Amino acid sequence: MRLARALGIVALVLVSWFPLPAAAQDAKLEVKSTDTVRTLLERQIGKRISVVLTTGPELAGVVVSVGDKVVHLSELTGREFFDAIVNLEQVGAVIIRVRPR
Repeated sequence: MRLARALGIVALVLVSWFPLPAAAQDAKLEVKSTDTVRTLLERQIGKRISVVLTTGPELAGVVVSVGDKVVHLSELTGREFFDAIVNLEQVGAVIIRVRPR
């Protein structure tokens, strides 16, 4: 009992000494007056996002690259062995996680 309590205290002290990783901290989403879906997606390269298509479905994945007319998503949720190329004109909304779980 004493050993478990002592280990718990040591663990709490160690956790308090190390800062949280950047991913666990709140991220601020900035939208500039000149932003487009393309420029917003460009800032999300390497991050997991969801796009809601104007035709209804939602795709979630990691932004690999953004071109003039399309965005490349990899590691699709529910379709891990597939990538998607999405026409930027068909993106109705971009969903970005800004707070940790």
